[in-house]
Formats: sequence, C-alpha cells, structure tokens
Amino acid sequence: MNFMDINQTDHCLLFHCPERSVSTAVYVLLYVSAAAVVLLTVCGNLLIIISVCHFKQLHTPTNMLILSLAVSDFLVGLLVIPIAIIWMVESCWIFNSLFCICFMLTSYFVTSTSIYNIALIAVDRYFALSNPFLYTKAVSVNRMCFVLLCDWCILFTYNLAVHYFNRNFKSLVLCPGDCFLALDEVWSLADLIVIFVLPCTLIITLYALVFFIAKKHATAIRDLNIQTRIHTSKNNISMKSERKAAKVLGIVVSVFLACLFPYFIYSLLGKVITVEVEAFQKVLVLVYLNSTINPVIYALFYPWFRRCVKLILTLQILKTDSALITVL
Repeated sequence: MNFMDINQTDHCLLFHCPERSVSTAVYVLLYVSAAAVVLLTVCGNLLIIISVCHFKQLHTPTNMLILSLAVSDFLVGLLVIPIAIIWMVESCWIFNSLFCICFMLTSYFVTSTSIYNIALIAVDRYFALSNPFLYTKAVSVNRMCFVLLCDWCILFTYNLAVHYFNRNFKSLVLCPGDCFLALDEVWSLADLIVIFVLPCTLIITLYALVFFIAKKHATAIRDLNIQTRIHTSKNNISMKSERKAAKVLGIVVSVFLACLFPYFIYSLLGKVITVEVEAFQKVLVLVYLNSTINPVIYALFYPWFRRCVKLILTLQILKTDSALITVL
C-alpha cells in the first residue's frame, strides 16, 4: 500500500514542516491519546496471540487465520502507529532518510498482510459453509499455517519489489521533513489492483455469499423444525450460532472497508487534484486504526476471547495443564 503519485517539484511546494500552532496542553493531550491507541492496539492483539497459541482448544485452521491477523495488527501497533502519529502531530518527518525507508517498508508490508489476512478469512468461511465435509477433510492446521507462511512471504517480496524497482526509490525523502514515495503510473495502478481492488472484491463477494449461505441454512433448519415439530436445542443453537457468525463477519468487514476506502479515495484524488498532506495523513492513520478496532470486535462478540483474557490476566495460564482448559 503506497503513497500518492506526486510530482517531486509540486511535493516540495506543498509539503513542508510548519511551525507547531497548537498549545502545549493540546500537544500533550495528542501524545497521551496516541499512547493510549498504541497500548490498546499492542495489548489487544497480544492477548489474541497468547490466547490462540496457548489454549489447545483454539488450535483450529480458522483460528490460525485470526492469529495471523492479530500478529500483523500487533506489528502495526508496535512499529507503525507510533511513528505515523508522531509524524502527524509534529506535521513533519523528524527522522532521517534511512528510517523513512524502514518505516515505509514495514508499514506497507504489515498493512497489506492485514488486508490479505481478512481476505483469507473470507475464503475460509465461504469454503467451510459451502462445503463443510470437504473443508473438514482438506483443511488442517498445518496446511493453513503453510498457506499463511506463503502469504507473508509473497507480500514481503511484492512490497520489496515495489520499493526497489520504483524509479524514485533513491529519493524517498523528497523534501526536508517529508517521507513519501512517488510511484509512477504503472506501479500506482499495479499497487491499487493488488492491494485494494483484488482483496476487497474477494472480501465483498465472498462475505455476501457467506450471508446468503448462512440465511439458507437457517431457513432450512427452521423448515425442518416446522415439518417435524421437533424444536431441539441443538438446532436452535446452530441457528443462533450461524446468525451470530454472520453478524460478526459483517461488522468486521464493514469496519475494514470503512477504514480502507477513504485512503484509496484520497490516493486516486491525489492524481487529479491537490490533496492536503494533513488530510491524507489522517486517512492513512485511519487505515492503521483498523488494527486497533479488530481486538475490540473480538472482545465484544466472542465469549471465548473474553474467557481467555480473564484466564491470562488472572495468571491462570501459568498453572500446570492450563493449555487444556475449556474456553469454547
């Protein structure tokens, strides 16, 4: 995920280091708020990582995807959000050129990985609902881990190629106080398709099918209950579980798209009209904040996550055989 394609001369005229106009109190408040966001992102995703890794009951293919998403979101909170917020608050890139290169490589890699993790979750849920018997037979934890390893390696290679082969790679810091990479038209189009159009199309399409299948299953169970006049608790639980799963998936996707769309709209507008750097930085931070919101969604809608957090915070995971505790 890369920055707008901006002419270097225009960039130097538009982006500079203005003097800080906010009061000291506001300045301190901004940094305190930033610290709170970073803490929530890092701790929230770390709790998910510990939960899935520690409790054996959570060692499922789907949870491996959740683990991968939490790892990428954790890295966003640890390595990207602090620098991005400092850049936004200071209205200036206060670090050197080498740090700029490292920051962009890291931010593009972990954010693109987060996007593709959500896309893989969409594929996983669609496969599991559309063909549950084949899914159970074909998808294992080890195979899912191999897929995720390939996903991380491919995205790392792609982001490395974007930065290395782009013609402006040697001029990453185009002006004093800025950290932008100006892509040419070919790389901009390729990046738009690979990092936004392809995964978002996949996510929207598959989640629409997931909702349709979940609704179809619920209707079939309801009709079966009416025909047999047997309202078993198992069927009722199944219907509630599918509705809840569809609801959570809808919230995750809606939040994801709400955080991502403004960035790419600004990216496209930047090729046609002049876009203020402060506005662009804000929508960029919004992309990063998606990594903060994901653990909150899990905490609100997944009881197993709340139980795991309780066990972790009360240090019960330090007890013998705590990995075998039932959390589902």
